[in-house]
Amino acid sequence: MAAAIPPAESGALSPAEKVKQFPAAPGVYLMKDAQGVVLYIGKAKNLRNRAGHYFTKAGAEDKRTADLVKLIADVDFVPADSEVDALLLEARLVKDVRPRFNVDLKDDKTFPYLQIRIREEFPRVEFTRTPRRHGVRLYGPFTSARTLRRAMQVLQRLFQFRTCSLDIRSDDERWRWFRPCLLHSIRQCTAPCNFRVTREEYRKQIRKLRLVMEGKKHRLIAEMEKEMQEASTALLFEKAARLRDDVEALKKLGQRGDAARDVQPEVFPIDPKKGLLGLRKVLGLEKTPRTIEGVDVAHLGGTETVASLVHFIDGLPFKPGYRRYRIQSVRGVDDFASIREVVTRRFRRLSRKEETYPDILLIDGGKGQLSAALDAFQVLGLEPPTLISLAKREEEIYRPGNSEPLRLSRHSAALRLLQYVRDEAHRFAQHYHHILRRKKLEE
Repeated sequence: MAAAIPPAESGALSPAEKVKQFPAAPGVYLMKDAQGVVLYIGKAKNLRNRAGHYFTKAGAEDKRTADLVKLIADVDFVPADSEVDALLLEARLVKDVRPRFNVDLKDDKTFPYLQIRIREEFPRVEFTRTPRRHGVRLYGPFTSARTLRRAMQVLQRLFQFRTCSLDIRSDDERWRWFRPCLLHSIRQCTAPCNFRVTREEYRKQIRKLRLVMEGKKHRLIAEMEKEMQEASTALLFEKAARLRDDVEALKKLGQRGDAARDVQPEVFPIDPKKGLLGLRKVLGLEKTPRTIEGVDVAHLGGTETVASLVHFIDGLPFKPGYRRYRIQSVRGVDDFASIREVVTRRFRRLSRKEETYPDILLIDGGKGQLSAALDAFQVLGLEPPTLISLAKREEEIYRPGNSEPLRLSRHSAALRLLQYVRDEAHRFAQHYHHILRRKKLEE
């Protein structure tokens, strides 16, 4: 959910004055023209300083920003938990909105992962932008492909794992006569392809690699830094420089998202049929659902609150059924009241026109958001459809009458379908801000 500047303060402020109220924290900023069209989306470690730079003399004269600065009439921001989260959010928004001044990130290229095929007898380690769903341990998405490749080179020198695509099996005798590649000769692979390492010993190498990838790399870095100092003292400057670069690459392994939380929809396609069957089972429905609607509320800059409603049929987006709402009865930022308004307006209309309700109504949020939606049905005197909410941080599913949330496997097809609906509602709500001044409200 986006942060806000109080409307009483932000309405009369110029963009240069407005950025002074931005937090000194990570996030994404959006530069807009006089019609509210987003011109540029950027990430920042410090929103106030980074966005404020555009309104300095240097920003106005810099060839890279001068043309943009002339057109900026408004600026908004979306906060992020970290600099890495800001980069991932920036990429997502640029792909969706496609601003005029954003040259990078508009293509379909995804962030890479480090993938370990843990179900193989001799697990291979891979750099990939198309990870597998099962039988692997994923690390990422990484914000820099170059940094990941460099780190993998360092790790391979240390742990000597294989990166080849060979299908090595211990019960296949032909591998005893296989000739290892150059990596074995330069001691960067223990050559399981020739059985020069046992399965047990090789898996110990992989366990050490996983410990490093899962945050236990401080001791390793300390040892390398000590070796670097010794090399420098001995005037072995090339060795010291290499170790310096290796240490830097290992430190940057932390600049990544979470494979379970930061799902890239382009990377992990969803099986709609399997997801719907899963929802029928976990929600205890009498029949397989066909229609799902998702609701999300967003407020950028605090000047207006808007909401989106997305419509899915048979697990796929049905965009003619999408709706946008400008919140009318709520002052300031109040997500619960905004959800009550949207649900009331949507289902009052369906009831009056005697139109079919969706099989599932999904609200973005936790217990509070779910209760707000339930309140709307009680005021209307209507029986709700299957009503649930999905809390983003832990991906917990809340249902009316159940105090404990439903927790599904992160790989569950049912959960991934709900995430798809929730994320699509969030994207559509955010996009509404970017075209609010250009399009009439659709209801």
